[in-house]
Amino acid sequence: MTLVDPAKIRNVAVVGHRGSGKTSLIEALLHTTGAKNRLGSVADGTTTMDHDEDAIKRQMTISAGLAHVDWDKERINLIDTPGEASFISEAMGSLGVVEGLIMLVNSVNKVEVQTERLWKRAADLGVARLLVANMMDRERADFGEVVSALTERLGGGVVPVALPIGTEHAFSGVIDLLSMKAYTYNDTSGKGTEGDIPADLQADAEAARDALVERVSESDDALIEKYLEGEDIGLDELCSALRAGVAAGALFPVLPLAATKNVGTDRLLQMLVSAMPSPVTVGPRQVPLADGSGETEVAPDPGKPVAIAIFKTIYDQFSGRINLARIYSGHIAGDSVLLNPRTGEKERTGNILAMQGKDTKSLEEAGAGDIVALAKLKDIATGDTLTDAGHPVRFRAYEFPPAAISFAITAKAKGDEEKVSNALRRLSEEDPAMQLRLEAQTHEMIISGSSQVHVEVILDKMRRRFGVEVELHPPRVPYRETIRKKASAQGRHKKQTGGRGQFGDCWIEIEPQARGEGFVFEDAIVGGSIPRGFIPAVEKGVIETMERGVIAGYPVVDVKVKLYDGSYHTVDSSEMAFKIAGSLAFAKAVEQANPVLLEPVMNVEVIAPEANMGDIMGDLSSRRGRPQGSESMGEMHAIRAQVPLAEMLSYAPQLRSMTGGRGSYTMEMDHYEEVPAHLAEKIIEEAKARKKEE
Repeated sequence: MTLVDPAKIRNVAVVGHRGSGKTSLIEALLHTTGAKNRLGSVADGTTTMDHDEDAIKRQMTISAGLAHVDWDKERINLIDTPGEASFISEAMGSLGVVEGLIMLVNSVNKVEVQTERLWKRAADLGVARLLVANMMDRERADFGEVVSALTERLGGGVVPVALPIGTEHAFSGVIDLLSMKAYTYNDTSGKGTEGDIPADLQADAEAARDALVERVSESDDALIEKYLEGEDIGLDELCSALRAGVAAGALFPVLPLAATKNVGTDRLLQMLVSAMPSPVTVGPRQVPLADGSGETEVAPDPGKPVAIAIFKTIYDQFSGRINLARIYSGHIAGDSVLLNPRTGEKERTGNILAMQGKDTKSLEEAGAGDIVALAKLKDIATGDTLTDAGHPVRFRAYEFPPAAISFAITAKAKGDEEKVSNALRRLSEEDPAMQLRLEAQTHEMIISGSSQVHVEVILDKMRRRFGVEVELHPPRVPYRETIRKKASAQGRHKKQTGGRGQFGDCWIEIEPQARGEGFVFEDAIVGGSIPRGFIPAVEKGVIETMERGVIAGYPVVDVKVKLYDGSYHTVDSSEMAFKIAGSLAFAKAVEQANPVLLEPVMNVEVIAPEANMGDIMGDLSSRRGRPQGSESMGEMHAIRAQVPLAEMLSYAPQLRSMTGGRGSYTMEMDHYEEVPAHLAEKIIEEAKARKKEE
């Protein structure tokens, strides 16, 4: 098998808001190119890309998937991505390994929330963009309105390269404004019949063609002179300038299409191969050296040293772990040995696969510019690099955003805790947007994700693949306890059991420390009232009581303890007796020292449209938030505030509701401060009730 020429490869992510028809479009592309015999349906779960049970059940793409088609002797690699906000990180990560994208918009709903987020990410990465007004066969679909909305929201480079023939349910073809030919579709083959432009659309087509020529000419210095002087611009010149404008991120062609009826798909394919940049068009990339000492050039050349980025990990019940890989340079065969700079270990490439949804085909080799799957690698994770050991580089991995919602989880079946932990760790390799941790203070296993739907999907996968189930609970806030004044108390432990007894007696004084100064133990014993060998036992008893808390079961912090007196028995005293005495003394002293609860306060940053700022500020205030500042970020606005963690546990769905899904937030721990008295009483009562149940 010969390698695919990098100049004949188009790597394209298919992105858009949920419900814009991405999976249906890929289905149409596969059918039109002959890669699939019939059109599948999202509704009945027969599409190539949505083969996962969760995707079929929820009628939406959940995980990025890979497919490919051949058209006009060119290879088009397609990455199908989720549009639902809960899984948008999958799409964001995929944009880093392609030269172009197809941005779908629902022709009825037009520009939606995720459209803008994905568009900005693509612009930041310099990814070429092609727009598809899908669902032109729907009621109230209007191509002119779609183009106007796209221009208003996404910029002046938006330019139609085709017009629809027919409206709504009568949509039956497209007019190619480059060739000025009409294409009509009488079946679902996706291949239109070429003909003349209908007479009633001729004037509209000519006006749109003039607008296209003007817009494309503006992006090319040589053409703009010809245009202004009234000279004719040939088709080849126009196509060449369009291609250059798309590659430069100055022009964004728009086509009308109906994926489920397969109308206009062949025009999209032609635009992909004629206007989208190949890896060779984009050229060499600057990539960090593996040792961090600088950067080097990685060129799309099969003869250069190998450099591969791993951008996605999936698990297949038959093939095991599969890593989706973009080959930026060099070429590999099944027995290639490469270096993983993260681990410092060598990896044998093993099975090289071409993927068509869940179906795979073995490849003997693959080269620069291509996107393939690698099966059964030893220790490779999403974001890793595979590189020539003699020329080690390491690609910058996509940084997944912080999780927005967290739950405590407990195994439904007693004894399944280890199974749950192992299963979730395996799933986190497949989904880096998921976070798993053990909360040291509350001893809860915490799972975090971008939304409740995200977490529920993870748990469904765990049940189906690993046969274990869990229950979700709101996580307990890691409160702490401290004191506000000095106090002294005696701890006396005396027990007679017939033989040798137990005796320990100590006096301690406690006083508050400044916030964050921690625990200090002072040995102030003089005269031998407590033998030196027992003093560490007193400290140990104090520390153990601090860890389990006094008033509500939360750790006690920022306290100084001074051991200043006591007594002992020459026979009955022991380390255990003095440990118990130290524990009793500390608990009594805390109760007399005006104890209070402390709560974690977070630094919160909310980014949302300016129009929502009033609602967001009011909501944060209702959560006991204190504003810390704000700034404008173009159409968006950032608000910073300090808010108690207890008030943020349910914030994610509320923010989504207030902003129509356009808002996002991050938070990090800043400090602890006292809980207001009326809230502390309730927290203490709940803690005592929980202890009784345990």
